[in-house]
Amino acid sequence: MPIGRVGRPHGLDGAFVVEHASDDDRRWQVGASLHVDGAPATIEVSRRVGSGRRAIRLDRPVERGAELTVERSELPSPEPDTYYAFQLVGLVVVDEGRDPLGRVIAVHPGAANDNLELEDGRLVPLIEDAVRSVDLEGRTIVVDRGFLG
Repeated sequence: MPIGRVGRPHGLDGAFVVEHASDDDRRWQVGASLHVDGAPATIEVSRRVGSGRRAIRLDRPVERGAELTVERSELPSPEPDTYYAFQLVGLVVVDEGRDPLGRVIAVHPGAANDNLELEDGRLVPLIEDAVRSVDLEGRTIVVDRGFLG
């Protein structure tokens, strides 16, 4: 699972700013393991820099733009009725009459709420009134058709 991307260098000690850094501070602790473009690495230095951004140094050199990831198995279980975005991508969206509306191709963050993007480009706001239920095992999301954008 992506947790950030190698950004510009920060300081003279080999650290870099993490772009699109995960908000989970446990990911950035000294000694934490992660993957850089699929290869394992360990965090040696971690600090907050301007505007609260995260800067880290790893146990090996990395290229700017490289993706920082962790294994899905390392993610904590979400709270009840909450989901990771990756869990929703690919699910079939149906209306309350079970008529198919399409598959989720992306989850977009928003200022007020996130939105599910269906394969035809329509958006469904991730709010309680619009999303009636999510069944991960059944691979379906039931929505109120009136909220399709």
